[in-house]
Amino acid sequence: MTSTLPNLQQALSQLIAMPSISSDRLDFDQSNLPVIELLASWFESLGFTISIDQVINTNNKYNMLATLGSGEGGLLLSGHSDTVPYDDQGWLTDPFKLRLIDDKFYGLGSCDMKGFFAFVLQACTAIPRHKLTKPLYILVTADEETTMAGARFFVKQQLVKPEVAIIGEPTELKPVHMHKGHMSHRITVRGKSGHSSDPANGLNAIEVMVEVIQRLQLLRKHLQQNYRNAAFSVQQPTLNLGAIKGGDNANRICQDCYLDIDLRAIPGIADEDLLAWLADALLPICKQHPGSIQMQPLHASSPAFKEAQDSELVVSAQRFSGHCCQAVNYATEAPFIQQLGCQTLVLGPGSIDQAHQANEYLHVDQVEPTLALLHRLITHYCCA
Repeated sequence: MTSTLPNLQQALSQLIAMPSISSDRLDFDQSNLPVIELLASWFESLGFTISIDQVINTNNKYNMLATLGSGEGGLLLSGHSDTVPYDDQGWLTDPFKLRLIDDKFYGLGSCDMKGFFAFVLQACTAIPRHKLTKPLYILVTADEETTMAGARFFVKQQLVKPEVAIIGEPTELKPVHMHKGHMSHRITVRGKSGHSSDPANGLNAIEVMVEVIQRLQLLRKHLQQNYRNAAFSVQQPTLNLGAIKGGDNANRICQDCYLDIDLRAIPGIADEDLLAWLADALLPICKQHPGSIQMQPLHASSPAFKEAQDSELVVSAQRFSGHCCQAVNYATEAPFIQQLGCQTLVLGPGSIDQAHQANEYLHVDQVEPTLALLHRLITHYCCA
């Protein structure tokens, strides 16, 4: 693979021009292979060794690992190649054409998070190779916006053992050492249909679901009263009732009803704890109506993440960035990358406020500090 190395704006423009939407809807979902191959060609031209692997159980999705140098430890710079879908009506410009307007780079993925790879590419052109004593890894993953399949697959492979890892999600260059987990489930009630004039001849799934919701609200209250972490803007775990559907006609006893819920745990609450608490909450209703209630995950869960605040990476990142570490309410690939056995942080250019929004942008004022920060991280962990 060969390619002329672009400058930062050219790189960002080419990356955005390649759609790589990740979606649960197959008519929206797209392969990320063109983006992977483009990034591979650029990093290969800088002397990196490239490995591209198809992610199992996905819709033609791939990971890329670029390696420069050898030895133990080193630095892993990681991010995802996919974007969320977009709403045509909300965009004032073509989401797949980079536009620089009022010092803002507009384009789908400019902030979340193709822009990060454009920055990494530029930073790597200035690496003092004669001083490289530890490896530098660049990881590009698939399907972070849906299943996080790329990160899960990479961790199972255990290809590298870096000393530290940076996940370049948009944090305004403020180190994130802690974030919540994410879990979503569908609760389904199977009732028995019948004529509405004689309710005793059926089992109304909507009425049973009302009982389910009441039990979930009690669980939510228990979580709010007993589990808090002051580092978060929303200090307690959350349980959201997101979508509900049931019944087909006013004069029929409802036979089927489902409810989709979303839970976000703070560090210290394991996925197994949440599942056990959900099961306990629904147990009385399950006993009252045997075989009528089912619960299944909508996605594989993502655990909460925490890096020790006194770890060397946190201390160094705070010094290099000029910002104190913080906690955020959203989820990232960090808890999976952390399973490589490395100190891990989320730290990257742009603001999460622009992510998943129409007219997504990355401000020009992020360029110089991001390049300076990447240079300091690479020098510190790979050229020591």
